[in-house]
Amino acid sequence: MVDVSAKPQTERVAVAEGKIIMQAETLDMVIAGNALKGDVLGAARLAGIMAAKRTHSLIPLCHPLPITKVTIEINPEHALPGFEVQATVKVTGQTGVEMEALTAVSVALLTIYDMVKAVERGMRIEGIRVLEKSGGRSGHYRAEK
Repeated sequence: MVDVSAKPQTERVAVAEGKIIMQAETLDMVIAGNALKGDVLGAARLAGIMAAKRTHSLIPLCHPLPITKVTIEINPEHALPGFEVQATVKVTGQTGVEMEALTAVSVALLTIYDMVKAVERGMRIEGIRVLEKSGGRSGHYRAEK
């Protein structure tokens, strides 16, 4: 692991996003709450939050962090069709939370896939990236659209 002990503790925030693309009928089924496995979006939100908190046990050499906030937004996008998932993770610490935000988005998307794969196996997960991060020595970063 990288030694971060000399770094000052600062407020650090990271926002990541990703998409899952599916057939319009599958999107409508999830929005209506008619998936056989239950509340797809609720399960995906919870899975994303849990994943952010456990990133250090999933990704080698990631520091365990005292995360103070995780939010998962899941928005239907009929133009895809599918869902856009965005995770915001916050900590006051000596290292950033980009990996936690990326892990949260990835696991939330995988959960959506898992919960509706019996209906549609051809869904695609794509576009997972860091949208924004703040805090720390490198300062503020915002991805181009």
